[in-house]
Amino acid sequence: MHPLRKHIEEIVSLTDEEFDFVLNHFAYVKKRKHQYIVQEGEVVSKEFWIIKGCLKSYFVDDSGKEHILQFGMENWWITDYESFVKQKNSKIYIDCIEDSELLYISFENREKLTAQMHKMERFWAKKSKLGRIALQNRVLSLLRNSTKERYELLLEQYPKLFQRVPKKMIAAYLGVSRETLSRLNS
Repeated sequence: MHPLRKHIEEIVSLTDEEFDFVLNHFAYVKKRKHQYIVQEGEVVSKEFWIIKGCLKSYFVDDSGKEHILQFGMENWWITDYESFVKQKNSKIYIDCIEDSELLYISFENREKLTAQMHKMERFWAKKSKLGRIALQNRVLSLLRNSTKERYELLLEQYPKLFQRVPKKMIAAYLGVSRETLSRLNS
C-alpha cells in the first residue's frame, strides 16, 4: 500500500480510484541535507508530506540565534501555514536535517481537491485539529514545565528524534543553550 494512502486511511477510507485521484494532485521531490523547502520572505505555495527524512522549521532572531519551532519526520506534514493559507511572505525557514523524500501539494491543488472530495476535506480538518492540539500542548509545556520536564517529555514522545538530530538543535527547540542541555544529560 502506498504510504500516503496508509496515512490518509488512518482518518478516512479511500477506494483505489479515489486514492489515484488524490495522488494525482501531489508531486514528488527529493531534497538533500541542508536544502531549504521554505525560505523566509517567500510566499509558500506548497504543503509537504514527509515520506522519508527529517526537517526543521525555524526562525532566526535579530541577534542571529536560531529558534526551532517544529521538527518533521516520516508521515508528518510541514510548511509555513500562515504563508501557505494567506499567500503572504513566510516568516520562517524549513530545511532538511537529513536527505529527504517528500510529496507536496500546491495551495491550488489542495483547494481543488477539498472542494471536489469531501473525504479529503474531512482528512485535512482532522489533521488541522490535531496540529492545533500539538501546538497548544507545546505552548503549555513551554509555559508550565521546567527545562528538564520539557526535555523528558520530548524524549518520551519522540525517542528516535534524539538519534537523528544534533543536541544543538534539541536545545534550540527547547529554548535553552547547548550547555544547559548537557547539564540535563549528566
